[in-house]
Amino acid sequence: MKLKRFMTIAAAATAICVVGLQPSHAQDYPTKTVTVVVPFAAGGNTDTFGRLVAEELDKRLGQRFIVENKPGAGGNIGLGDLARSKPDGYTIGMGTVSSNAINQTLYKALPYDKEKGFAPISLIASLPNVLVVNPDKIKANNVEELIAFLKTEPGKHTYASSGVGTSIHLAGELLATKAGIKITHVPYKGSSQAILDVVAGHVDMMFDNIPTAAQQVKAGKVKALAVTSLGKADLLPDVPTMASTIPGFEATSWHGLFAPPGTPPEIVEKLSKEVQAIIAEPAMQEKLKAMGVTPVGNTPAEFQAFIDKETAKWADVIKAANVPLQ
Repeated sequence: MKLKRFMTIAAAATAICVVGLQPSHAQDYPTKTVTVVVPFAAGGNTDTFGRLVAEELDKRLGQRFIVENKPGAGGNIGLGDLARSKPDGYTIGMGTVSSNAINQTLYKALPYDKEKGFAPISLIASLPNVLVVNPDKIKANNVEELIAFLKTEPGKHTYASSGVGTSIHLAGELLATKAGIKITHVPYKGSSQAILDVVAGHVDMMFDNIPTAAQQVKAGKVKALAVTSLGKADLLPDVPTMASTIPGFEATSWHGLFAPPGTPPEIVEKLSKEVQAIIAEPAMQEKLKAMGVTPVGNTPAEFQAFIDKETAKWADVIKAANVPLQ
């Protein structure tokens, strides 16, 4: 009996010690270099936001945060590596509307457990897409005129995208579904060539991220008909919203930071608070807004609720438009 009582007391003491150690681990974190996986190629928006945040985390937490690009399969390769990483806070990664909301429905199989998902840290930024048309191919000055024009020639006109399953692609499917029109999707491997082909008239129109499209709009090479955010965009303040013609229409591109499933909540919370503080800094706000971006910064719970809503929304669009599963 004495031995049994001793063992019980010892076990309880050990449990108390373990629980007591956890907060101190979070306080000490990080004690070595942290890898930030970006599941897309260098130079894109996801890479840019990842590097901006990594650089500031370097300064605030006293350890290196090194970006590692692992592109491929719409972000699935990099996210698969992230999911398999040790959940200790020393490997985190970027995610987007495509990789962390759309792909859940678009792909038959993913290289990670859909149910476990990832540990959301914070939404960093969102940016609207803008609907642009080649003015020689599309005779419309606004969305209402565009819909009327396309209905006269169903299926004849084309829209470009940066690839199947991107927010740029599904914005076009959302337009077609809500407006009851038929347009032909032409996917590219990136938005740079896609927008150039709209300028050249090889494709009639496209939704594109506002930072790149705005340059062509201001140069007079394409006509902007509407932005896909619920409010007007600072980079193109005179361009109306899609929602002003099609109520509730919203198709933003967003970028956030994630950790592998099972990462200790106290580490996730610490990273989230740091990211929120970084995004709240006036210099960072100014830098992001100059890019046409809406800075966000939120808690893990808020970010998860947002992801759930986005996943459900795009699942409905994919099913309604009969987008082929990948």
